Amino acid sequence: MWLGFIAGALILGIINLKPIVIFQQIKGTVLDPAILLLGLAVGIISLIGGVLERSGLMEGLFKNLRLKRKLFLIFGPAFLGMLPMPGGALLSAPLLLRAGEDISDKQYTAINVWFRHALILIYPLGALLVTSKMAGLYLYKALLFLIPGFLLMIVLGWIFLLKGIKGNLPSQKHLNYKALFTPIGIIFAAPLIHLLLMTLFPDILTEIPLIIGVSVSLILAILLGKMKLLDLFPVIKKMKPLKYFLIIIGMFLFLNIFEASNISAIISQIAISKTFTIVFIAAFLGFVTGRVQMPFAIVLPIFYSRFGADAMSYLLFAIMFFSTYMGYIVSPIHPCVSVSLEFFGSSLKGFYKKLFWPAFISLTTAVIVSLVCI
Repeated sequence: MWLGFIAGALILGIINLKPIVIFQQIKGTVLDPAILLLGLAVGIISLIGGVLERSGLMEGLFKNLRLKRKLFLIFGPAFLGMLPMPGGALLSAPLLLRAGEDISDKQYTAINVWFRHALILIYPLGALLVTSKMAGLYLYKALLFLIPGFLLMIVLGWIFLLKGIKGNLPSQKHLNYKALFTPIGIIFAAPLIHLLLMTLFPDILTEIPLIIGVSVSLILAILLGKMKLLDLFPVIKKMKPLKYFLIIIGMFLFLNIFEASNISAIISQIAISKTFTIVFIAAFLGFVTGRVQMPFAIVLPIFYSRFGADAMSYLLFAIMFFSTYMGYIVSPIHPCVSVSLEFFGSSLKGFYKKLFWPAFISLTTAVIVSLVCI
């Protein structure tokens, strides 16, 4: 995956940019402290999951859960998806494996990505906060218009991703609350420390609190899991944190070269209708950037320059945001997709086979609503 990102970035750069600009983007990426710290943090997150697994803490958590497997596969990743943690798919991924060996790697990957981002679609302190401000709309009213999209994601995920999965999670007869809440506390420690430090020290680089948060979680996992330092070597060997670090470097290199090219200017010339702009262009940009805020920031001025600021409405905003979000969810540049593929050992082809119909129906619904209501 990381090699694919770097190769794609270089090809895009060679086609669109002068060699000196490509060199500047490479230098700017590999020397950017924020990117390096983020890559390091994602690598540490992979180790947290590995330590929880090897120490038996994860097993204790799942033995004490009382859920049907389908509900667990929905709310497990969705719950952890609410945590403001870059690369957090690596925390939900090892949890999902406890649902059983009868679920394929590509099914696990699709479930982890799809349901992890269902609640984030309507999370008011995520991308919705910034994008609604960009559009000059009231946050919580915009959120209401996105609830149908959230419900659609849950229904489509239930139909296409959870087919054939039955039964309950295996659990003990008597609840062990310590075994249940210890790994949950370890998982929560990282984002809580991250959020607390960002609040207390708003002027420092946000990746510094992130590194501190994930490091504390890793230390807690080692101590509470009663692991020795020598026990970390097989965890490192299994989890391969370096590959997750390189995925982040490759992803941002592609993103930086994309931003430096003239691709967005070319795209703006093909905004032929409102529906085409707010659905197809929005989804395309979400797909090629693996982001929500940045492509939305590109689509919005394209829309304004083509149709005028007065043409924006809450419904139109919701369709644009939802379409961008769909492209983002299935983007190979999206970190959660990349790290989930690596963790479960699945292929990008298998991932797309699983998510083709949910994503296709979602975007088709967006097109229909746009054509009928706008």
